[in-house]
Amino acid sequence: MSAFEFIGTVAFAFSGAIIGIRKEMDIFGAIILAITTAIGGGIFRDIIVGILPPTSFVNPTNCFISIATAIIVFVFYNKLNKLSHLVQISDAIGLGAFTAIGGNVALHTLPTNFMIVSLGLFTGVGGGILRDVFAKEIPFVFKKEIYAVASILGGISFIFTYKSLGIDRASYICFFATFVVRIISIKRGLHLPVAKVKQ
Repeated sequence: MSAFEFIGTVAFAFSGAIIGIRKEMDIFGAIILAITTAIGGGIFRDIIVGILPPTSFVNPTNCFISIATAIIVFVFYNKLNKLSHLVQISDAIGLGAFTAIGGNVALHTLPTNFMIVSLGLFTGVGGGILRDVFAKEIPFVFKKEIYAVASILGGISFIFTYKSLGIDRASYICFFATFVVRIISIKRGLHLPVAKVKQ
């Protein structure tokens, strides 16, 4: 397991568990939401490139990490919930980590620029979409927030750097680019335009 995969799994599982508890789910519900958030995007990505069964089913390490993370969050929720923007920060970390992982998978399967960006995007946002749907929320990626765009920009940074700097360095650049864009958009309230619907 790479450092990106571990960090992304913990971060996404953390955000999934927090949201599950806030939605008044029991510990089983919080665990399921944590697992879904952490591995959902990877499963979607693997199906697209024909990796069957998906990696998370062959090697369930990410599931176990997600379960452990969810249990910790469940036990210490009252303390963790006092930290503002915790879900958004952990979500941004997961988004950056899994965008980088998606770019890496593309290089080893379908190494085109379009697939690097696409697999980075699907891996980064897929689990969050499922999490929000299960929690009866409109997914971040479909809102006006800079979320999917952060992943896309991270994927583009990967494309422009992996040949000259190597895959490892390009992965770190992709991670930080995605994370920084997402955090800046949160701090400054940046968002994409939304159509004004006349009532």
